[in-house]
Amino acid sequence: MKSQEIMDVYRLETPEQALALLNPLRAEMLRLLEEPGSASEIGRKLGESAQKVNYHLKGLEKVGLVRRSGSRQVRNLIEVMYQAVARTYVIPDTFGWPEHLTRRMKDQGALRQLVNAAERIRRDAMALMEASDSREQVPSAVLETEVALPDEKTRAAFLRDYAQAVREVAERYRAASPDAGGEAFRAVLAVYPEVKQGGERDE
Repeated sequence: MKSQEIMDVYRLETPEQALALLNPLRAEMLRLLEEPGSASEIGRKLGESAQKVNYHLKGLEKVGLVRRSGSRQVRNLIEVMYQAVARTYVIPDTFGWPEHLTRRMKDQGALRQLVNAAERIRRDAMALMEASDSREQVPSAVLETEVALPDEKTRAAFLRDYAQAVREVAERYRAASPDAGGEAFRAVLAVYPEVKQGGERDE
């Protein structure tokens, strides 16, 4: 079954949609449903029963975060296929939620975007490896460093400076048009808390 085109970013329209994203299982289901999937298929990936997944799919469909993308026959059963409407979700400030809840939603949204970006890098890297000659070195680079951001004010200042620096560099090397010639490259930049060995966040 062919995947439908989905939005890169979807601005939430109702508080009910935002509440659905607060459920960790539903948030993970949306990530998996960037490609069409059935309740049984998603259940196998998550280690959950198809019945439980189907219940949550109905909830996500009701608030407009997933849509039916077709069906397929598996043995004597017809499976309904679902797909998410977007890869990333933005919470409007107009919902009037308490600050701590809005912050939690935005933090989780940023982490989902980080996971999506990491998955895209993995897929692209595998595709480049498969497409290139074994003796050919694909031009690519990874830069890593650590920064000290002890409080929210410092983090906000860093992100502001970071975004400004990235914009300036990107503008300097951005092609004037898709037909400008030369090979195009994708640059992905991420900032997130350091994680200690063992999976704990480094406070």
